[in-house]
Amino acid sequence: QFGTEIVTSADGSLAGLLGASPGASTAPPIMLELLDKAFPGKFTGPWRATLDRLIPTRAVKLNNDAALARKTLDSTAEALGLKA
Repeated sequence: QFGTEIVTSADGSLAGLLGASPGASTAPPIMLELLDKAFPGKFTGPWRATLDRLIPTRAVKLNNDAALARKTLDSTAEALGLKA
């Protein structure tokens, strides 16, 4: 993260990122953490189904599941038009 920090007000009404600009590998998890801090309870409540649909691997360690890792990489490559 190179010094990128999430800062929130005590009541969660204000949140932001401070520090170095996060790269592509760290930006999504940092932003999800920011949303979780800014909107407590939403990740385990009303947003859960939508987040699971949009980011099916968000609660999974891909290095523990080779088949899911391959499926995720293939799906990403297809969505980005990287497959011949």
